[in-house]
Amino acid sequence: MKFLDWAIVGGYLVYVIWDGIRMTKHSGNVEGYFLANRSLPWWAVGLSVMATQLSAITLVGTTGQAYSDGMRFIQFYYGLPLAMIILCVTAVPFFYRAKVYTAYEYLEKRFDAKTRSLTSFLFLISRGLGVGVIIAAPSVILSIVLGWSEIVTIFVIGLSTTVYTMIGGVQAVTWTDVKQMVIIFFGLFICLYVIVSQFPAEVSLSDGLFLAGSTGRLTTIDTSFDLKERYTIWSGLIGGLFLFLAYFGCDQSQVQRFLTAKSVSEGRTSLLMSAFLKIPMQFMILLIGVLVFVFYQFATPPMIFNSVETAKVEQTAEYQTLSSQYEMAHARREQSALEYVRNKTEETRIGYVESNKLFNDARKNATEFIKTSSGNKSFNDVNYVFPTFVVENMPMGVIGLIIAAIFAAAMSSISAELNALATATTIDFYRRHFKKDGTDKEYVRFGRIATFFWGIFACIVAIYATNLGSLIEVVNKFGSFFYGSLLGVFVLAFVVKRARARGAFFGLLFGIASVWVASFYTDIEFLWFNVIGCLATVLAGYLISLTVRDENNAIAA
Repeated sequence: MKFLDWAIVGGYLVYVIWDGIRMTKHSGNVEGYFLANRSLPWWAVGLSVMATQLSAITLVGTTGQAYSDGMRFIQFYYGLPLAMIILCVTAVPFFYRAKVYTAYEYLEKRFDAKTRSLTSFLFLISRGLGVGVIIAAPSVILSIVLGWSEIVTIFVIGLSTTVYTMIGGVQAVTWTDVKQMVIIFFGLFICLYVIVSQFPAEVSLSDGLFLAGSTGRLTTIDTSFDLKERYTIWSGLIGGLFLFLAYFGCDQSQVQRFLTAKSVSEGRTSLLMSAFLKIPMQFMILLIGVLVFVFYQFATPPMIFNSVETAKVEQTAEYQTLSSQYEMAHARREQSALEYVRNKTEETRIGYVESNKLFNDARKNATEFIKTSSGNKSFNDVNYVFPTFVVENMPMGVIGLIIAAIFAAAMSSISAELNALATATTIDFYRRHFKKDGTDKEYVRFGRIATFFWGIFACIVAIYATNLGSLIEVVNKFGSFFYGSLLGVFVLAFVVKRARARGAFFGLLFGIASVWVASFYTDIEFLWFNVIGCLATVLAGYLISLTVRDENNAIAA
């Protein structure tokens, strides 16, 4: 990176931390620190909702996913608009009118304190793990750019975000989210333009899409119904629907966003804004990954994108042999790609597809060699594709801008998640069980301590997250083990009038157990875990409730 790139990144980081800290003046009381006094406009809340979900995982993991697998991941989001509409009718008015700080606080009013504590605890565990993955993504980038170890970079990015979140509260989170979304969108459009401008003169954008399409990377709908297939239209519409209902309706990091809105109607509008902008935005991010794939048809990509692992073995004879085979495979693929672009015949298409397969086999052989040499059988460098491309191929200034955009995505998500974790810890446990008559000052002070604790916890998780595969998949796998069952409890609370506290509590445990059984003893893909967990929780909760003859429950929602 050149001086201009460093200046852009450094200036951005200094501004964001300063801007977050100056929000301290709005965070002196409990409602101000955790809910911004329920005073934020819908557009700011809507951008914060999007920013919370749009982490650096999306920019790093999704682009890498598209590079290796194409646009199929877009099907993951097909259930989102329907989920948002359902939540606008149910969750938003329920939570807002109940005047709660957390989603789980409502469950005590509907059921009992035991159910509230269990659901909040599960949120803390699942989201704490998720934040670790979110921190891991920008750490991958910084370790490449600076040559630092990933452990050092994890604590640098994690703790710097923790500081302004701890001091400024939800006001700092929301308003920095708004500014960070502007940087992210600007960076994405610049990135698209620069990639296409670096195609060979004889290769147009449509030519590049022809190449990508011939390898199946432009597939956005797979109509096969197979529970073992990760991304199909059915896993997106059904499994994704349940996941998004749980994430936006039961996860405190999202519920807290619309609880800061001025009214129920503004809370609804903020969710609808996210519902109808998310898919186009995700499409653009995936398209960037596909175009990086096209770019590397005519420029030799690294055989292994993880430069740290490459450095360990690049002097060995076997690696040198693999490297020679790889370069020959790339040269053949490049020639076949040019022939296909020029002629666009079936014969040249078949030739290109075959040469692309040989290239993929050569890279796969290198990956297997790295796994064997390092002893890390889970090695996967998909998360290194996009940052390596940016650093090696983008012009001066643009590198700094895109890295700043990735940091913006990371910090917006990390801060929102840490603030939600601190809110649940403070409201659902400290205030509920340990300090019922505390002052606002005591609760805010504890909230800041909780923020710091979760920041450290997430950094520790991040150390182990970078080698788990595509980070965008890892974070959703973490969530899918819990989200469906949590959704089932809220379905019991909102819909099933006969549901009782005992049914909700043990139904939740049964639902989680069913997901773990499905994960260990079947080959069902993780999106369907959300459906299994929800249905198992509702069914078990309802049946157990039928055994309760007389129980005092606040049944009215």
